[in-house]
Amino acid sequence: MIYCDHNATTPLRQEVLEAMGPFLHDDFGNASSAHALGARARQAVEQARAHVARLIGAQPSEVVFTSGGTESNNLAILGVAAEVGRSTILSTPIEHASVREPVQALREHGYTVQMLGVDPVGRVDPSELETLLDGGPAALVSVGWANNEIGTIQPIDAIGPLCRARQVLVHVDAVQAAGKVPVHVRGADLLSLSAHKLGGPKGVGALYVRRGVALRPLMLGGGQERGWRPGTENVAGIVGMGEACRLAAAELTAFAAASRVLRDGLWFGIEDAIPDVRRNGPGEMDCLPNTLNVSFEGIRGEALVAALDLEGVAVSSGSACAAGAGEPSHVLLALGRGRMAARDGVRFSLGRTSTAHEIEQVVHTTIAVVQRMRAAKGRDLRHE
Repeated sequence: MIYCDHNATTPLRQEVLEAMGPFLHDDFGNASSAHALGARARQAVEQARAHVARLIGAQPSEVVFTSGGTESNNLAILGVAAEVGRSTILSTPIEHASVREPVQALREHGYTVQMLGVDPVGRVDPSELETLLDGGPAALVSVGWANNEIGTIQPIDAIGPLCRARQVLVHVDAVQAAGKVPVHVRGADLLSLSAHKLGGPKGVGALYVRRGVALRPLMLGGGQERGWRPGTENVAGIVGMGEACRLAAAELTAFAAASRVLRDGLWFGIEDAIPDVRRNGPGEMDCLPNTLNVSFEGIRGEALVAALDLEGVAVSSGSACAAGAGEPSHVLLALGRGRMAARDGVRFSLGRTSTAHEIEQVVHTTIAVVQRMRAAKGRDLRHE
């Protein structure tokens, strides 16, 4: 199997597994316990917190561990909303479901929700945001650093100062961006991360909360994680996330450069050989270096995903959280595609283990599968 679905999840790195090992067996202590086992667990958690903070330019005390990106997004959005009361929330129509659905829930509970438009490649316009902010008070702007389906990178460095000047909090979903492009918290008040997107374990994530931000916890029951995320810490998972972040920070530049070469080779190989193919999202720049989303005219995305899977190539037709839903991509709809065209996108997302040889095989396999599917469709149409 050639794995080209790293935006859905990544393989656990061997270094991460080895770092986690002792805390799954011998060093099993509760990080809140006062004895030696507990102290070793607490020390490991705090070291991991420092690694996560270093990746995003934060202070360790500003990092709160969670169960993953979904919880981090929910805690940021709903936690701020609960503190400020009914007010205006701004977001975009291309966000992950773990942002869209909490925002929609707030709308149903009386909050005003305004959606920023996106251009044909999925990028927001800071000047539109400025106009909306000047039109009335707002509590929170929630926007993803990079889109999980098409890879579009948003101008966070422009968004942050606009909001800060108006005392509006900014939440950034950086789950897809961290470890692939430089991420820094200077433009954010809250920022979400997930371990399994960068070689760490599933079931653990983090939320950066800038010092001084008021946030109401979603759960009650203990004082762990500054009271914002009560419950016994997942020490092994946290250690794994810390190690994954440490490695990602050290390898960021090399990973981005290597991924960009492979991704562009994939695109040019497909574009040169297959007519009527469209790239969804930005070109080489302003896009995650590992992400390519394409549509092949006349072929449904889910059908192509299934056909490639039979040939040993794992790709996706969008977010893993929405796989099998049968609905058009909300991201492609927001880009102005019709409902039929919004079902055509296929995402290739590369990772640290991807190789040039694999990409050559993916190109050849994709060409063959698309040609076969189009030929079959042509035969079906002639027989109608």
